[in-house]
Amino acid sequence: MKLSWYVRRLSRMSAPEIAMRGRDSVVKLMWRREWMKGMNATRASLAVTPAAFRTTLPPELAFAVGEEARDRLVASADQLLEGRWKTFAVERDDVGADPDWFIDPRTGRTGPSSRYCFEIDHRAEETVGNIKYVWDLSRHHHLTVLGAAYFLTGDERYAERTREHLTSWWHRSPFLSGVHWTSGIEVGVRLISWVWVRRLIDAWSATADLLDRNPIFLRQLYDHQRYLATLTSHHSSANNHLIAEAAGLFAASCAFPWFPESDEWRERAASILRREIGRQTFASGLNRELATDYHAFVFELCLAAALEGEASGHSLGTEVWDWLQRMADAAAAIVDERLRPPRQGDSDEGTALLLDDPSYDRWGAVVSTGEALVGRLPWWPRPALMDVRTTLWSALAPRPPITEVSARPASRPSLFADAGMAILRDLDVRPADTTSAGAPEIWCRCDHGPLGFLSVAAHGHADALALEVRCGGVDVLADPGTYCYHGEREWRTYFRSTLAHNTLELGGVSQSVDGGPFLLLRPTPTQLLRVDGLDSGSKAVWEAEHRGYGRLSPAAVHRRRVELDRETRTLTITDLVDSDAGHAGRLAFHLGPAVTATLSQGVASLRWRFHDGAEGSAELRLPDVLEWSAIHGRTDPVLGWYSPAFDERCETTTLVGSGRFERGHNYRSILSFHC
Repeated sequence: MKLSWYVRRLSRMSAPEIAMRGRDSVVKLMWRREWMKGMNATRASLAVTPAAFRTTLPPELAFAVGEEARDRLVASADQLLEGRWKTFAVERDDVGADPDWFIDPRTGRTGPSSRYCFEIDHRAEETVGNIKYVWDLSRHHHLTVLGAAYFLTGDERYAERTREHLTSWWHRSPFLSGVHWTSGIEVGVRLISWVWVRRLIDAWSATADLLDRNPIFLRQLYDHQRYLATLTSHHSSANNHLIAEAAGLFAASCAFPWFPESDEWRERAASILRREIGRQTFASGLNRELATDYHAFVFELCLAAALEGEASGHSLGTEVWDWLQRMADAAAAIVDERLRPPRQGDSDEGTALLLDDPSYDRWGAVVSTGEALVGRLPWWPRPALMDVRTTLWSALAPRPPITEVSARPASRPSLFADAGMAILRDLDVRPADTTSAGAPEIWCRCDHGPLGFLSVAAHGHADALALEVRCGGVDVLADPGTYCYHGEREWRTYFRSTLAHNTLELGGVSQSVDGGPFLLLRPTPTQLLRVDGLDSGSKAVWEAEHRGYGRLSPAAVHRRRVELDRETRTLTITDLVDSDAGHAGRLAFHLGPAVTATLSQGVASLRWRFHDGAEGSAELRLPDVLEWSAIHGRTDPVLGWYSPAFDERCETTTLVGSGRFERGHNYRSILSFHC
């Protein structure tokens, strides 16, 4: 990274954080000396006698898994036996018995495997490739897929391939060597995978020799936990990474309480989880990162840890389960009729534990898990398919179930005031698990929330007052998504920018200053002015403002009002700018990739296909005082793109209105649905 980035990053740290990072540097220096002395070779075994692994699954549980979910999982495991596995956008065929754990299949680069981990700049793509690709396979989610296939079928080929991969990884990634030791989140997630691999292949005759009695595994297990107990994320880095670290440490010390430090590690991790689940979650149940996929990730991490606690007799307590209930209720509330969540903020599709075909309905699984483990409410949607993970997790659920600690919402929430999210939608729509007649749901997310979590807002976007509009689950006015984290700075900057969202850019700059790939430097003060009719009546209204353009000269305030007329199926968006002088600006509407547009004299005719093949259409009447253009897949500068998944992008149409934004003018856009 450039020196300027370090200066900007330092500016977001407090004095105690700087002191703690100095302490971390001392630890890394001491560990480097240990690493240089070749301690990994001389410490190959530990003086420990593991007890029996007790938190197993009942064999009959295999018959409780639905046939479709089972078949899809087994098909995925069969592909793994052939060496095939999809990592983000790349279909790999090189994941055989002894894969290269350091290759980036996207660029073909192979990173250093024998260098001291903290001397490797894992952000330098020219050195390690795209680090997300390198790290992903070493989270060992594919091994839990193989393990689950063995549990469901008894076919030893899956267990044998699991053995080959674990043995290969342990040999090639000793303590502190290579990029797989550079980040605690990777260590934590990998531990959760190992716990479940042990559980899933318990019936295999070779399991105890592979794991319980294997000095190499015991050494790795110890070093993973020692790492997490010593180098813990803190201060401005204490986001989902800290929860992943604590969840991994807690799960491992519950499942494998074999070391003198196990009790201490477990209590330390439990204390962090009890504190952080509330610290990182709004009272309404939404995650404070304001990045929806991270809500699911943190929910899964905390749930994986809580279940290990229940199974081992070390419950995290009713307060943690209360927060899990809140998170589950929020997840069920914000989805559209197709169970698609908002696309707010960053997403790298991270999961705590994979026990399904990787293309499974991730958010449907979150809702299924919530229903099975914390109890569904009458207004919750019903997923179409029960996933494997939910069925297996249910076996570890507390008995009797955790009772409610706080009151749960009697009806579906539409306003999450603390998180700055409002959902305007139809009130009478088709249930997600039926094909009954009815108009496709209009769903509109309005954003008046903070920029992100902690001083760096690592996974937030500069998207205050942005909208996301769907019809029947199809993106009409779309949040373009994330696309990338490392290596392509221009694209990372674009997808986080104000112009990349359905809101107003003033003065040619974003609402917040981009300080680096995971660093936003200026807050965007927002205020909710009015909400009405979200849960009843013919009209729903949301109005808010933000002061992110206070740094312009003269300062400017952007105010937006959105009204959904449920009877006419019309969404009216009114933008105002309050400033002592006018500002040049651009008002953007990003269409979803399924939408085609014809723009003529300030009116855009929109068409798309629903998931069942039926045609949808709408008309978007745009403010005629602006000069409108339709931009499709431009690269210089970047504009007109949509990211359907991490490291994937496709061209889409962005409608951009350019002009002067003056005080006293209403800039009104009217979206009328014809379906």
